[in-house]
Amino acid sequence: MGEKCAIVGLGYVGCVTAACLARLGHRVIGVDNDGYKVETVLAGRAPFFEPGLEELVKSGIASGGLTATTDLPAAIKQSDIALICVGTPSERNGSPSLEQLRRVCSEIADCLRGRARRLIVSVRSTVLPGTCEAVVGTALAAGGQVAIVSNPEFLREGGAVRDFMEPSLVVVGGEDPGAVERVAGLYAPLGVEPVRVSLRSAELIKYACNSFHALKVAFANEIGALGAVMGIDAAEVMDTLCRDVRLNISPAYLKPGFAFGGSCLPKDLRALVHRASRLDLQLPLLESILLSNRQHLERAVQAVCDLPVDRIGVFGLTFKENTDDLRESPVVALLERLIGKGRNVRVFDPQIQLDRIYGSNQRFLLAAIPHISRLLDAAFEDTLKWAQHLVVAQKPSEPFADAIRRSGIPVLDLAGAFPDLARAERLTRGAA
Repeated sequence: MGEKCAIVGLGYVGCVTAACLARLGHRVIGVDNDGYKVETVLAGRAPFFEPGLEELVKSGIASGGLTATTDLPAAIKQSDIALICVGTPSERNGSPSLEQLRRVCSEIADCLRGRARRLIVSVRSTVLPGTCEAVVGTALAAGGQVAIVSNPEFLREGGAVRDFMEPSLVVVGGEDPGAVERVAGLYAPLGVEPVRVSLRSAELIKYACNSFHALKVAFANEIGALGAVMGIDAAEVMDTLCRDVRLNISPAYLKPGFAFGGSCLPKDLRALVHRASRLDLQLPLLESILLSNRQHLERAVQAVCDLPVDRIGVFGLTFKENTDDLRESPVVALLERLIGKGRNVRVFDPQIQLDRIYGSNQRFLLAAIPHISRLLDAAFEDTLKWAQHLVVAQKPSEPFADAIRRSGIPVLDLAGAFPDLARAERLTRGAA
């Protein structure tokens, strides 16, 4: 038996959501203060064109699974779940307008007075992290028993019905497990397992997805622009790039951690940007990558400087794990800054012994930190015994990770290596 749902807002997202949930077997009441939209839906038509939507609206009205009204109190009274699908357009300064959301929440709060059973309020609208708590939660706090869930939509115009019925991702976030499960259960007929996350994570996931899509479009366009001025078929370049599904079109590198470094990424980015500038071509996305990386390093420096201890141990010196390559290692840059600020630092790297590095590797390290021999421990046990706080700058192998866990030393995890360690602070979680 399906859920009883009120869909608040019959715009693009709301109407598609209402019609699709009705098709999945739920009893759905669409609510909007625009009488035209309501009358159109009740007549079995879609209030706007979207492939496949009108057929769903028509069948939903015919079956009785879908109806519509301008009477919000009546719809809330009949429902156990209210899905808010109002618009959050941009203000002039870029901030999303919450005018419609505030109004709807205030009206729902009025509907809750005297209500005996709990209402689950699921926010489908795109809102910044913290909005569900600060705006929705505050508005509904005095109204009665209510649980708040974030259930962002991932619907593309022109393919919204298919995106809903064949989703690549369903996200449900909240702090009330029962409410999260009820909302996740709405999608059970689709055969896709919803991802259950925290309330704020769900809010940010929508922005992360859209920003990533925009990033991919801009990246392809900049490579296309560079290819055009160089007489290169950029479509061939990007088609080939997409054939690599292990490193390029994949989860590879998409984990928050420390700044990148090494002998390839910084050098090649500089070369590409320099060549574009010689061709009088501005590529602001590619030009910004090294700046972004430097700013991330600055955040790490500040996070370490803010540690309220005297003795700081650092795990890792090379630009990443399982290599002895020190060239453009962000850890070396981090140590330079910390030493310059007078911090007391010791470092250990399982791949680095001073008497075994040579050539450009040795020259780079000694030029950056001439007295590195006084800071580098030969045994990790020495670092652990000395340090009051450990900074993890690269992912340790399991034996070293176990030693860190057993030590009980507080950890600042720059590398994202310890999601399970309760005492770990993380740069990506605002440790600074």
